[in-house]
Amino acid sequence: MKILVTGAAGFIGSAVCSTLSKRGEQVYGIDNLNSYYSVALKQARLNLLENFKNFHFQQLDLIDNSAIRSLFASEKFTAVVHLGAQAGVRYSLENPAAYINSNITGTLNVLEACRYYPVQHLVYASSSSVYGDNSKIPFSTEDRTDNPISMYAATKKSNELMAHAYAKLFGVSNTGLRFFTVYGPWGRPDMAPMLFAKAILENKPIQVFNNGNMSRDFTYIDDIVEGVVCTLDRGLACEDIKSNVFNIGRGEPVKLLRFIELLEENLGRKAIKEMLPMQAGDVPNTWADTTELEKATGYCPKVSLEHGIKYFAKWYLEFLQ
Repeated sequence: MKILVTGAAGFIGSAVCSTLSKRGEQVYGIDNLNSYYSVALKQARLNLLENFKNFHFQQLDLIDNSAIRSLFASEKFTAVVHLGAQAGVRYSLENPAAYINSNITGTLNVLEACRYYPVQHLVYASSSSVYGDNSKIPFSTEDRTDNPISMYAATKKSNELMAHAYAKLFGVSNTGLRFFTVYGPWGRPDMAPMLFAKAILENKPIQVFNNGNMSRDFTYIDDIVEGVVCTLDRGLACEDIKSNVFNIGRGEPVKLLRFIELLEENLGRKAIKEMLPMQAGDVPNTWADTTELEKATGYCPKVSLEHGIKYFAKWYLEFLQ
């Protein structure tokens, strides 16, 4: 198969490219390598993928519609895993235009390319943030998602609606995955694991929002990748899929303070905690009901937070220290 992965230099994207390349697929990765966070980290991920002769990379921006169309026309992809996006809830409060350009226009360009140069299936990234301040837990795909509390969440919900419309209007078979707090080696430096590890090792305060009264459904990167690939395979095997959305998480919320304790244990340092109120755009709890994904693909997350933090801390100490 010939598979396009957008956001190939990103945390999840690079890991998906690695798994697909290892099993022998022809993988084409694109990424604009923007400076939202360290380009050096993105390049380091790509350097690992250079070991695969069946992996091909091109620096390309999703908002360049002409270039996207040309790529689809020339390569005739079997399937697409669309992970490229402007990430980050808090940054969306500062620079909403970046989210409209990348997440809305970029996704539109991918959908249009899938329309005019048909692929068998499109898997795309949504987010648990679409649930907004939903107080019902665990979060189910049956819950309402029309109350976003950040521009990031609004763009991700828009992506789901766009994909649904393209399935109905043009037969673009697709599956959306609502990711829940992905962590692990090679993670994003704007997320809590990297931010906290850096501060702890530098003996600097970590910012603990909502005075620590938060929980997250932390999901290890390997489990996420397994779910993405299983979803892709299901889409390729089932001709009757039009458009659906699943939660993808561990299904086991953990208190933020417990997460910090595990980091302390594995880094061998105590954290200096700066307790702060809730930040705009944040939610107090996340918890994925993954029943539907499990039924559809056999998805079964295997890595506990205790083991996941151990793997993450080992990588951090070796790679970034």
